[in-house]
Amino acid sequence: MHDTLFLFGATGDLAQRYLFPSLLRLLGDGLLPEDFRIRALALSGHDTEAFHDILRPRLQQAMPMATQDDISALLRRIDYRSVDLRDVDSVAAAVADLVHRKCVSYLAIPPGLYISTCEGLAKGGALAAPARLMLEKPIGSDSESAEEIIGTIGQWIDEDRVFRLDHYLGKAAVQNLIALRFGNTLLEAVWNRNYIESVHILVAESEGVDGRDAYYARSGALRDMVQSHILQLLCMVAMEPPASLEADRIRDEKVKVLRALRPLDARHAARDSIRGRYTAGTINGQPAQAYQPPEGSDVETFAGVTAHIDNWRWSGVPFHLVTGKRLPERTTRVVVTLKPVTHWLFERPQRAQAAPNRLVFQLQPQENIELGLMSSLAGPEWGALELHPLELELSVPTGLHRRIAYERLFLDAFNGNHTLFVRDDEVRAAWAWIDSVADAWKDAKLPLEPYPAGQWGPGNAGGFLPQDLDAPDSGASA
Repeated sequence: MHDTLFLFGATGDLAQRYLFPSLLRLLGDGLLPEDFRIRALALSGHDTEAFHDILRPRLQQAMPMATQDDISALLRRIDYRSVDLRDVDSVAAAVADLVHRKCVSYLAIPPGLYISTCEGLAKGGALAAPARLMLEKPIGSDSESAEEIIGTIGQWIDEDRVFRLDHYLGKAAVQNLIALRFGNTLLEAVWNRNYIESVHILVAESEGVDGRDAYYARSGALRDMVQSHILQLLCMVAMEPPASLEADRIRDEKVKVLRALRPLDARHAARDSIRGRYTAGTINGQPAQAYQPPEGSDVETFAGVTAHIDNWRWSGVPFHLVTGKRLPERTTRVVVTLKPVTHWLFERPQRAQAAPNRLVFQLQPQENIELGLMSSLAGPEWGALELHPLELELSVPTGLHRRIAYERLFLDAFNGNHTLFVRDDEVRAAWAWIDSVADAWKDAKLPLEPYPAGQWGPGNAGGFLPQDLDAPDSGASA
């Protein structure tokens, strides 16, 4: 197990809200080596003591159950260096004294700084074997920039020592999709175009762009969420059974799915996609301001795309991919709708009004699985058999120790397990499809549709959204 972490971007929100608290939990659970060390690196001109003074209250806030002794134990392992990530020599000097140890460098920084930082790491000796490199998404902003990052960094470190993160893959609920799909005969038998009518994947956020204006003005919902989180969920739902749970066997199947995605055609952009931007509105009774990007920015805060996977298993099955900010609730769910029965026997309801069987995987804020079936009641007026919806709720057992995503990803990277990380060809395949969507939008001049904050997207977004949304005040028909 590697025993030294270089954490770049140590003063940033990601590091202070998630990364350091995750390390605190791992240390408290005895899962880090006794001599584990962390070097925190950022531009701010602090010394180690000042950085500890900044980090301590953030740890207390994020981990209220942690004792002062626990926090002090972590802080004793952390020292701080101020570094200019655009200066190769500055980066090299900041790590050179620890490269004799087994090092992992974690880049929680904008992707525009990856190349200069990695050049400095290489010059300082921190990318030589057996050192490892962890990269936060996104890897670039399109195929061209991603290829530049992948190719340039590949000159300094081998692919089998690079760990590209998408923190959704560290979530237990996302990993559970593999267990449910491949561990149950009931699902395995119907998981194809013969029985499944459609799949909806929704990642909804009630929060706005607040605090990420500069990044979001360049990316938008398509590049920020669809390219990473939603395509990862798509792969988990759609991939073929891997030969084993070995990392590359799983990643091979994910790449096949991405390569089978049909590029979006500009002629069908208005039919198969939608883009919107939130205006002023109300969420949970609180006013929410409109998103006002910098002048000249055309980015969307809501994106819906109907994707098609051109292979045997999924031919003809639409995958509706939706994400948005300032929606009524924070939720991530996968809704699998099965085809109707072939022969309808019942008087009530009429076949057209019968609720289809649906399997709903709720991934956040709570983990839950719901199966919608039809059950029978004797119709009092007719004495005939009448069907009524029956919802079976399969809650995740309580009392289990479930690690948050970054804890699991840290442990896997320290131990060299690639299963939950993204391979270079997977990055390329994902960007190739996203670029087709962005190009189709541009060529079709697809307009931005406004929607008030607190509603489920633009008024014509209903065809992209799951039908199980509990949103009576929605601006879009669900």
